[in-house]
Amino acid sequence: MRISIIIGIIFCSIINARGQQDHRHLFFLHNRFLETHDLNELHPEYGRTEYAEIIEKFKKNGFTVISEKRNENVNAREYALEIVQQIDSLIKKGINSNRITIVGTSKGGYIAQYVSTIANNPNLNFVFIASFRDRDIEAIPEINYCGNILNIYEKTDPFGVSAKARKTSSTCELSHFKEIELNTGIGHGFIFKPMEEWIKPTIEWANGNY
Repeated sequence: MRISIIIGIIFCSIINARGQQDHRHLFFLHNRFLETHDLNELHPEYGRTEYAEIIEKFKKNGFTVISEKRNENVNAREYALEIVQQIDSLIKKGINSNRITIVGTSKGGYIAQYVSTIANNPNLNFVFIASFRDRDIEAIPEINYCGNILNIYEKTDPFGVSAKARKTSSTCELSHFKEIELNTGIGHGFIFKPMEEWIKPTIEWANGNY
């Protein structure tokens, strides 16, 4: 009987370990507006940031979501260091790197780019949304993409364009790099809502459908 119990415990531990390794975690990093405004405050042009609704979308699709409303005017690189520490902790617990995705909108996307640079892990997944401008190559030269990268930008949004120039300047070999140009017609406002146009490809990317 005792041997059977021990075998059962070992078997359950193996199953739990495999479950951990297969489970998918998603870090969501919101835009700058929420750093300086309450959750229910309205942006004068784009309305309320539907932060809770965005989080819920990811949760309903089976992800363990790690996210918080940031304090005012955090330093992007310093905050990214904290995220990298959390990622390292997950990996040490047995979570495979390719089961971890970092999603960032606007300033959150810039933080995610720093995470990509600092972590320097080609197996992590990243979705950068409305967070690259041509001038970034000279303004933020230290950014170096590393990981499976999806860049989503909106045609009518001046705060996001193709990031192929950053891909070219990055020294890490990217196994997967893809870009999606949206045309919602609402400029930067598309990141304020859990719109299918960006939520759906983000979920697919986080599930490894490159």
